[in-house]
Amino acid sequence: MAPIIPSEVDVLIVGAGPAGLMLALWLSRLGIVTRIVDKRTDKVFSGQADGFQARTLEVLDSFGIGERVWKEANRMFEVSFWNPNPDGRIQRNNRAPNNVVGLSRFSESVLHQGRMEGFFLDGIAASYPHPANPAHQIKVERMIIPTSLTIDKDKVDDDDAYPITVTLRHLSEEEATPTQRLSNFRDGLFRSNLAGDDVASTIEKSNGRKDVREEVVKAKYVVGCDGAHSWTRQTLGKDFEMRGEMTDFIWGVLDIVPITDFPDIRNRCMIHSASSGSLMIIPRENKLVRLYIQLTEVKAGGGRVDRSKITPEMIFKAAQKIISPYKLDYHYCDWWTAYQIGQRVGDKFSKLDRVFLAGDAVHTHSPKAGQGMNVSMQDAYNLGWKIGLVCKKILHRNILSTYELERKQIAKELIAFDHKFSRLFSGQPAKNVMDENGVSMEEFSKAFNMSHMFTSGMGVDYKSSALVAKPPEQPISKCHTKVKEDQATVHSQAQSTPSLATNCKPGMRFPSFQVVAQVDARPWQLHHKMPSDGRFRLVVFSGDISNPARRKVVNDLGVWLSEDVLPRYPRIMLSPGSDPHGGVMKFETDRYPSIIDILLVHTARRDKVEILRDLNDIYHPFDPKLGWDYDKILVDAPSYHDGYGHAYEGYGIDPKNGALVVVRPDGYVGLVTSIEEQGWTEVEKWFRGVLRSV
Repeated sequence: MAPIIPSEVDVLIVGAGPAGLMLALWLSRLGIVTRIVDKRTDKVFSGQADGFQARTLEVLDSFGIGERVWKEANRMFEVSFWNPNPDGRIQRNNRAPNNVVGLSRFSESVLHQGRMEGFFLDGIAASYPHPANPAHQIKVERMIIPTSLTIDKDKVDDDDAYPITVTLRHLSEEEATPTQRLSNFRDGLFRSNLAGDDVASTIEKSNGRKDVREEVVKAKYVVGCDGAHSWTRQTLGKDFEMRGEMTDFIWGVLDIVPITDFPDIRNRCMIHSASSGSLMIIPRENKLVRLYIQLTEVKAGGGRVDRSKITPEMIFKAAQKIISPYKLDYHYCDWWTAYQIGQRVGDKFSKLDRVFLAGDAVHTHSPKAGQGMNVSMQDAYNLGWKIGLVCKKILHRNILSTYELERKQIAKELIAFDHKFSRLFSGQPAKNVMDENGVSMEEFSKAFNMSHMFTSGMGVDYKSSALVAKPPEQPISKCHTKVKEDQATVHSQAQSTPSLATNCKPGMRFPSFQVVAQVDARPWQLHHKMPSDGRFRLVVFSGDISNPARRKVVNDLGVWLSEDVLPRYPRIMLSPGSDPHGGVMKFETDRYPSIIDILLVHTARRDKVEILRDLNDIYHPFDPKLGWDYDKILVDAPSYHDGYGHAYEGYGIDPKNGALVVVRPDGYVGLVTSIEEQGWTEVEKWFRGVLRSV
């Protein structure tokens, strides 16, 4: 037999669910040579995850696919709480907003996972042909399973090396197709935590074939996005096992078009019955409704439940008992599954900063808070630009250690939240104030209402690190692979002044408010000027530049940026789909843009400012093929048709003082400092530790 000649790839992604596809989308926009493999025959067509939180929709919008989800999804505005009255009959006790008003231009929405996967694939296709690698295009390769992974530790610090060796096996369609419990219903039990891991059995089954085909891949980085039974995690050894606990609570899930007289069937509902368990209603797109149903008649008994006893008929009967005396029936069932509530998280998210774990591969929990798909995609969103820019030799490689620092913190917060929320929801309602064993419905409602900042994704607050300059009283944090001492020293000196922009908090997502284009009065969400293209943004909040003194400060800053900062750092090739809200570029410009994108937001009257006359070229760069770039100067002023965005007020910035805000490629604030010269030093220190010099 002829020896297998290895191929080489910058990044190998194992698993093509939402996390894997988010990562592939990032890497496609950055032009990184990437392969993504999945053991299944096709993408999801029914069921699975369905909730999209506000921050996730902002992220998707930065790639140009958020509006597609927003258009098709069902948006949830209200939640109803139903609890038993003294006679044991369920009644509506309260209604509340499902989202915090004004938190984002998006709100929580639901659409099944398969549609989202299709949008991801479209977004990946829109990235090509990429000028960095015109011949390469990322496509999901299905019916492929890894069988071995080794790391050459002597090469992990070599930027040009491919230290990871992975053997991939190509499966037959029969081997890659999961077993369905019932032929007349699509079920998700094979993905549930009630099902065992089928990787070993799949490999064993394929061993019997004479025509088994394997290949060897050399990779710079491998990312396991392969779910709760992650082969990647298991291969990394016992140090990577997830830790946590399983409860005895068993829940079933049905996606049906309901026939019912229950009045709140098109509202999100939390229903606690007196003795038959709990039920959550999630109204979906296309008249579908998802029911999460507690199965009180099925017990885990401290171990794994016998899933052969669980059928859609049994789940549905449980739902009918909970919702009684209201009637519930259905003609069409789109999908069903069941799961055992448990919370587990891994201690390690990466090995040698070469192999990474994301999503369910490193944390699992119950799905009722709508966090699973969202947190998984946010893991990949946090990691993708870091790996991509390291591959392009733009970022220092030690920045990769911030992935575990930032995302393990979020995973632990998620597990703690889910532990409390799932037990409150699954517990028996208290019969009266003296019932110490029962769940207080007031406590449950309060916990739900207080969870909005976390569940929406807006409450994420990353710790101090090379990428987050917190105020000096908050010391730099290090994760399992220490940030190099010289870089730690640089960043312990870079200090934010949060009082200059009180709503732009280092470590938190940069919010979006409406501004107006200086050149043509078009209103823009500021987020739309910050697409996910791999660039850092330096947002100059200058105040009133019709004031000569203020204009001089801004222009002096421009001279410094153009002479001392931007020439020091690399330029970046942009994909055709890099600016989804600004249009597709049909030809290459003479020079690629800087990795640092400068945006100016002022408060002067538009008729008092002439761009080419009054402002330094850094704010309107010139290209021989495109002319002057007029799109980077924006005004906090009323729009003719869309009202006043009050951006300075929203960002907490006093126009008399202004501010400089550094925004990372993933939209999180890295630094807040002064627009005066003392702030320039902080900007210089921050970028010096993050970016490689040319």
